Amino acid sequence: MKKIIVVGSCNTDMVIKSDRLPVPGETVIGNTFMMNPGGKGANQAVAIARMGGKVTFVSKTGNDLFGRQSIELYNTEGIGTDYVFSDPDKPSGVALIAVDAFGENSILVAPGANGALSIKDIEKTRHEIETADLLLMQLEIPMETVEYAAKIAFNKGVKVILNPAPAQTLSSTLFKYLYMITPNKTEAEILSGVKVTDWDSAKKAADAISEKGVNIVVVTLGSTGALVKEGDQYHEIAAEKVEAVDTTAAGDTFSGTLCVGLSEGMNMVDAVKLACKASAITVTRLGAQSSIPYRKEINS
Repeated sequence: MKKIIVVGSCNTDMVIKSDRLPVPGETVIGNTFMMNPGGKGANQAVAIARMGGKVTFVSKTGNDLFGRQSIELYNTEGIGTDYVFSDPDKPSGVALIAVDAFGENSILVAPGANGALSIKDIEKTRHEIETADLLLMQLEIPMETVEYAAKIAFNKGVKVILNPAPAQTLSSTLFKYLYMITPNKTEAEILSGVKVTDWDSAKKAADAISEKGVNIVVVTLGSTGALVKEGDQYHEIAAEKVEAVDTTAAGDTFSGTLCVGLSEGMNMVDAVKLACKASAITVTRLGAQSSIPYRKEINS
């Protein structure tokens, strides 16, 4: 089985479901409250494990209750946690999430120890990264850490996949290390300068992004599906039709599942189809990791 490394964030999500999201200065009385393990990196690692992939997670927690609980949970999922470091000074990351009646969310993150995942930590995991098949990352940890890990992987021929979330501009250096990038609509707009509204504009955005040096661009379009640009070829993959309850972790489920498909030798289109199926199940459920499906659910 091919080895996948996820370098990224872990948070504890505090979620309030309400009829609508508050505007600045407004208090909205919500309905239900939940506390869930989350963080983009951790969500992706859980998705990989539940899809049957072999995954090691590189992250940093605080030396606190949230951090200890997170590691316990990763162990029960079968995720390798030898490189989940503990920071003696910073708290574990926390996210406050509001979800409205249509499943749209608004998220505020206090990174805590995620912001202290350093080049020094990555150096301790060098052998793991160099002997992996795929390296999956996001942007809830310091950019210099992301770039350093990408460089190590690239130099050893390890495929680097970046989910460029939360949305921000990227350096030309990072682009040249990437095998694939998986932005959503908003992220694709920031990276390309093209407003994404349909398949055609998604293709233009993908063209602009790939010109920066990455050969494979997968633009996720929510309920529409995903556009794949692989070299000079485009593939429009339609989404499964479902009733969305909460979009939290849909993108993370997509990225993690895509990596598993590729690690199993699927072609890009089949791997993206599998990822679309998994993320469609995710949006029908509340929460982050609690909403991520198992492989058997997709097969059934």
